[in-house]
Amino acid sequence: MSTNGEKSSVDAFSAKDIKVLRSGNVVLDGVSLVIRPGEMTALLGANGAGKSTFMSVLADEIRLDYTFNAADAVTLNHCSLPSMKAASQARSRAVLPQKPGLSFDLDVSEVVSMGAYPFSELAEHDIARLCVTALEKVGLSGLAGRRYPQLSGGEQQRVHFARVLLQILASRASDPHGRYLLLDEPTSSLDPLHQHVLLQTVSDLARDEHIGVLCIVHDVNLAACWSDRIALLEGGTLFACGTPALVLTPANLKRVYGVDVHVMPHPLRAGTPLVVFGV
Repeated sequence: MSTNGEKSSVDAFSAKDIKVLRSGNVVLDGVSLVIRPGEMTALLGANGAGKSTFMSVLADEIRLDYTFNAADAVTLNHCSLPSMKAASQARSRAVLPQKPGLSFDLDVSEVVSMGAYPFSELAEHDIARLCVTALEKVGLSGLAGRRYPQLSGGEQQRVHFARVLLQILASRASDPHGRYLLLDEPTSSLDPLHQHVLLQTVSDLARDEHIGVLCIVHDVNLAACWSDRIALLEGGTLFACGTPALVLTPANLKRVYGVDVHVMPHPLRAGTPLVVFGV
C-alpha cells in the first residue's frame, strides 16, 4: 500500500455474499459488489428490491448476522467494517441518507461544517475554506448565512450534499487511500437541472479525488448519463453489473421494472443508452 502520498490502486469498499433477513423474510440474498475508488456506480431496482438495505449494510447501520455472513463480508480498504470504530469509518466513508433530518435552527454554513467532525486536526480556517468549496460545488454560495429551516426542500437536500462533500474532501491531500461516498436517492427533491449538476459533481469528484461512489437513483437515464457502472437489484439479488450500455438492456429492465422498454443510442452522448419506458 502506498504511503508516499500516491493514491493506492488496490483499495476498495467490498461486500461479499451479503444476506439479510427481516422477520424471517430474505431481503438480500448473496449480494456481492465492489466499489472502486475513481468510479461511480449507480444502484438501480424497483421499490422493495433491497437497495436501501444494502446501503445501510455498507453504512454499518445494519449489523449482519454472522451465522450466514462471513466476518469479513464487508471490508473498507481491506479492514473489516465492523472492526472499525465509527470515527475511523467516517474518515474514509461519507453517507447521505434518503431523508437526512435536521431540526436544529442552524445556519447553512454550520450544517455544512458538520462534515468536519471526524477530522479533529482541522483548524477553523481550514473548515471555513472547505465549507466555501463545498457550497460552491452545489451552487449555494449565496446561502451560507441563511437559516437552514428557512430553505426549500431541494435547497436543504443540497446543503446536506455539501456536508458530505466537505467530509469526503477533508484532509484529502494527506490521505493516500481510497475514500467512498454513499448516496441514497440524492436527487429525489431536485429539479432536472440540479439533478444533473449534482450527479456531474459526484462523477467529477470520483475521478479527480479518487473517490468510490455508490448512488441509489430511480431515474434510469440519469444513471446512464453519469455512472461508470450500473448494478441492478431484483428481489434482493444482484443479477447484473457493468457499464450502462451492457446492463441497460430491454430484457434486464423488463425483469427489474416489469414494463417493456425501448433502448436507443443517446442523441447527445456517444456510447450512452437512452431508455424509453412503456413502449
